[in-house]
Amino acid sequence: MNYLAHSLRFLEQPVPLAGACLPDMLSAIDRPCRLRERKVRPFLDDADPFQSELARGVLAHLADDHWFHGTEAFLVTSSRLTKRIRETLPNDESHRVGFLGHILTEILLDRWLIARDDTLLGRFHNQLRTLDGDRLQSAVNRMATRPTERLAKMYPRMLAERFLDDYPFDAKLLRRLNGVMKRVKLPRLPDDFADELTPLYDTVAAVAADLLPPDVRPLVD
Repeated sequence: MNYLAHSLRFLEQPVPLAGACLPDMLSAIDRPCRLRERKVRPFLDDADPFQSELARGVLAHLADDHWFHGTEAFLVTSSRLTKRIRETLPNDESHRVGFLGHILTEILLDRWLIARDDTLLGRFHNQLRTLDGDRLQSAVNRMATRPTERLAKMYPRMLAERFLDDYPFDAKLLRRLNGVMKRVKLPRLPDDFADELTPLYDTVAAVAADLLPPDVRPLVD
C-alpha cells in the first residue's frame, strides 16, 4: 500500500493521517530513520494527544503493510506485473524488475483510488497542510529507531511538490519512477516504458478492491 491507500481511514483527521504517511515519507527523505511497532506502540497512551494520534496513524500503516504483503491479491498481482515488466526489459540483470512489480502494485492502487474520487487528492493535501513540520519531527524523534533532522525541512517541500498528482499520467509517472530508481541506485527506465504503465494499471485495477484491507473497502464503494 502507498500514501493514499494508507490514508483513507483518516481523511478528516490530520494527525493520524500524517502518521499513516510517515513510514513511506521517511523512507524517501531519511531512510535510516525507521518507525517500528515496538518503539511506536507505547506512545498510543502518551499524555500529549498529538503524539498519541500520530502513533495511531503510524501503527495503522504498519498493520496495513503486514496484511497487504501477505495477501494472495498482492502476491499474484505483483507477480503478474513483474512478468510483464520482465518481458518489456528482457536484458535487465539488476533487481529492478522485481522491485518495480512490487512498488507499481502499490502506486497503481493509489492511481485507481484517484480515478474513483476526484476530491481525494485535495482532501489529502489540505489536511496535511494544517500540520507543522517541526512539531512532526519532534514527535517522530521520540518514537524512531534513530532521529531525523530532515523531516521538518522536507515536509513542506513534499506537500508543495504534490507528486501524487502525477500518478494518473503515464509520462509524469515515469518521471517519478525514475526519481525512485535514482534514489535506490537502480538503472533509469527508458522513455518507452511509459507505454507499459496503462496496461499495468489495468491489471491492478481489475483486483484493486482485494488489495485494500476489509475495513477500508466500504470507504471506496
